[in-house]
Amino acid sequence: MTDATTLDNAIGVIGGSGLYELEGLTDIEEIKVETPFGEPSDVFISGQFGGRRVCFLPRHGRGHRILPSELNHRANIWGLRSLNVRWIIAVTAVGSLREEYRPRDIVLPDQFYDRTSRRAEHTFFGNGIVAHVEFGDPISTQLRELLFETAEKLGKTVHNGGTYVNMDGPAFSTRAESETNRQLGFDLIGMTNLPEAKLAREAEIALATIAMVTDYDCWKAEEHNVNAHSVIEHIQANAVSAREILEELIPQIPTDPDWPEHNSLDNALFTPREIWPTNTAKALQPILSRFIDS
Repeated sequence: MTDATTLDNAIGVIGGSGLYELEGLTDIEEIKVETPFGEPSDVFISGQFGGRRVCFLPRHGRGHRILPSELNHRANIWGLRSLNVRWIIAVTAVGSLREEYRPRDIVLPDQFYDRTSRRAEHTFFGNGIVAHVEFGDPISTQLRELLFETAEKLGKTVHNGGTYVNMDGPAFSTRAESETNRQLGFDLIGMTNLPEAKLAREAEIALATIAMVTDYDCWKAEEHNVNAHSVIEHIQANAVSAREILEELIPQIPTDPDWPEHNSLDNALFTPREIWPTNTAKALQPILSRFIDS
């Protein structure tokens, strides 16, 4: 295991339930990253995949030992950015709130709704540096379209677009909550992805999500209510699909980070550079390096 090193314009993959390692990685190196925000979910697994440098992180840790409500999203995204990750594909298991989004389908959400309670932990800023990033379109359109084209080419059942409502968990929804989320027009429900998208935007990383449907939450009367054991078979099948998509997708991602998300702080920083507190600027160096080094 080595200490943190810099990877040239790397691609990050955050693996969700059922995706705890990335088969096909070569030249593998485990990188331990210390962050100002605490410990990431696990060591970062760096390697070659599809001709590109990829940095993989199992969201819940190897062995699935971290609850959604225990995840240190800031440490995870800060760690990826410190390794010069400029694109993230976040793979996540979700419940479907729509009849047409069936278990084992793939959905590429383009919107989020925040029903979390730890929002103060979903930003890098504060402590003397204020920033407000644009988040009207929280997913990288270019990366999502690449994902859609790739999944279609591979013959996957894929839906392009949808709103992901992020709950805290770890318990699944009540039926009243599930019905309310449907009435509000939400399409998917999960416990992890919105904070990653917010923090990736602040870190000037282009992010898109592969949402793998495992169940119908608990709104559908003729289906069993979602439980941990009932979704395992779907998770395993979904993990195979995710790996196939990543193998085809990763060589298509550009090598130069020049998408809109890669400059998301240009019009977001409010606090003048000359009054940034030294300690805060130092803690955010991987994120603010364009401004600190200029």
